[in-house]
Amino acid sequence: MATRKRKSATRPGRKLVLVGGKRPSLRKASARSWNKDKEELFLSTLAETCNVTRACEAAGVGVTSVYRRKKENAAFRAGWLAAISVAYQRLELVLLERAFVGTEKLVPVRGGEPRTMREYSNQLGLGLLKMHRDSATDAEFEWSAEEVEEVRLRLIRKLQRMKQRDAD
Repeated sequence: MATRKRKSATRPGRKLVLVGGKRPSLRKASARSWNKDKEELFLSTLAETCNVTRACEAAGVGVTSVYRRKKENAAFRAGWLAAISVAYQRLELVLLERAFVGTEKLVPVRGGEPRTMREYSNQLGLGLLKMHRDSATDAEFEWSAEEVEEVRLRLIRKLQRMKQRDAD
């Protein structure tokens, strides 16, 4: 019976990755395999652009593999959510600035050179108002120090009564 020679897995420059399944095994890592650097590059690009396709291109990984990794890897999924949160906050700040400061627009003038005007988007402003209505309402309500102390004392008395009831 002839035995097959196995290629040495320890050859210099050859990286191996663990492949799961019924019989876990090692295989040669492809150029598109995930590593820590690719993951960090993907997540940072995602946080900057909020665009999965661009982040995949920057990291040199496929869109399918990134969604598979998100599904199978909890740490990566948490990083993904954090990156989207950062991107969302950046977008919100840009929109807030645009709503408050406006955008410059060239307006043609008859017989003269175009003039620069500021344009403010009512639709953008209304959308932002709707989005922040609840948090603005919450911020208006603040307890006074006396009210906080009164609630604290009432809770302490109630806890003492409960403790006494349990002791009896």
